[in-house]
Amino acid sequence: MDGVRRRSHVPTQDDVIAQAGRRPSAVNAVQEGKKLKTADNKGLTGASALTARQSLLPCALVTILFWLWGFAYGLLDTLNAKFQADLNVTAARAGGLQAAYFGAYFIGPLTWAGFVVRKFGFRWTFITGLVVYGIGALCFWPSAKFKSFGGFCASLFIVGGGLSTLETSADPYLAICGPPRLSEFRLETAQGFQAIGSVIAPIVAAHAFFNVDATDPSSLTNVQWTYLAIAVFVFLLAIVFYFAPIPEVTDADMALQAEQSASLTGFEDKPLWQNKKLIFAVAAQFCYVGAQVAVASQFISYGKEVVGLSSKDASNRYAVGQGVFAIGRFTSAGLLLYVKPRYIMLVSAIGVMVFTILAIVLHGEAGLAMLTVVLFFESNQFPLILTTGIRGLGRHTKTGSSLIVAAISGGAFFPAMTGLAADRWGWNICMFVPLIGFIVSTAYGVYINTVSAKELDGFRESKIGYVEGGMVVGDVKNGGMGLDEDGARKGSVTYVEMGPVKGGRAGSSGREL
Repeated sequence: MDGVRRRSHVPTQDDVIAQAGRRPSAVNAVQEGKKLKTADNKGLTGASALTARQSLLPCALVTILFWLWGFAYGLLDTLNAKFQADLNVTAARAGGLQAAYFGAYFIGPLTWAGFVVRKFGFRWTFITGLVVYGIGALCFWPSAKFKSFGGFCASLFIVGGGLSTLETSADPYLAICGPPRLSEFRLETAQGFQAIGSVIAPIVAAHAFFNVDATDPSSLTNVQWTYLAIAVFVFLLAIVFYFAPIPEVTDADMALQAEQSASLTGFEDKPLWQNKKLIFAVAAQFCYVGAQVAVASQFISYGKEVVGLSSKDASNRYAVGQGVFAIGRFTSAGLLLYVKPRYIMLVSAIGVMVFTILAIVLHGEAGLAMLTVVLFFESNQFPLILTTGIRGLGRHTKTGSSLIVAAISGGAFFPAMTGLAADRWGWNICMFVPLIGFIVSTAYGVYINTVSAKELDGFRESKIGYVEGGMVVGDVKNGGMGLDEDGARKGSVTYVEMGPVKGGRAGSSGREL
């Protein structure tokens, strides 16, 4: 067992305790983030107590990535409908695009992406993901030229591999880079920009893809140029991330933060697989993403078959739906500043189920309107499942987040099953398939509002990363002196999170590593 531990990139609690007397400050983490180097996942960087201001620039840069794969995801749904029209394939076979794209999500986080983020850190995982994404985008050129459905599936698999690598790093990075109290807010806001990318993509696709007659030999030419432009953009973005100031956050940092918050959350270090909330979160994310993708991938076809819209009008209506989705995410982000995340998660999950049922029983414009409302309520589910799922994992945070990101692979299964149901029973009845997935994610919402309520509320009350009395709560002294968030020495005081917040200030129970 000891031999296995030495080879592992996950720190033990003993590794963290051994560094307690010489751990760096948040200022050190920011300064080191400007250097081009990797991070030891077992070492403390000081990033466990980053303030909102210190984390603003790196979080803004990472948010660009969210817009990028939101755009890719929006194109994917429209490409699905495009192939059904141009290549005369069934809805079930067109679901193969989702299977290729999201199938990569099962492999990437559990293999190379998870390894890179633990071994080399977030910066190099961002760069790796962008490069793989760019290569996949370039592969669309020959696929479009030869109108090869198999080629498009292969290209999407590579794109999915790149984006799964980005999500393996970007999602947990935003969740943990900054005050833990604002974790859900940061990820929800970034996911809102992802939704904006998903809004723009169908509009671009409606005019670039559907304005050309499907019988025209150049019908898919615009697809080539669109993905060539994407490839150039992501390669340039990879260069930006090479030089960008990215403070590294290690599993050792998260272990320290969890220990500092233990009096609020009841944290106890334990093996990864004994974290029942994580296991439930993985299952919920698998089912939720599968259901979300099933609804999104069939939205255009639902509009055409149930309402009688043209391909272009259905694509534009889908863009409206994605706009509603984006509004839902920004609305949730605002609510998260005032309402507990677990409440928002459960209420939204119930709303998703109710309006999915209405989309099944209603027809015409009414049914499409209900499906649009589903997009509003489901908008916050992914970030809330991920952030609540990795709460309290401590030294297992990166591994746990990799598992939840791998659960995005649910998008490879539900759309194909929904397509089969549509081919057999019609577009209203087929929505029973995503409804099953939404029921599972709602059950997770019930779980975190009962079994995990105390733990999640404890992180909500945490003041780590907040400035109080000129000092940063949870930060440590450097060379015997405390530091404020600009690095100025403010006396030999060490601030750690020790007790519940009362009257806006952290109490003290004498807990310190």
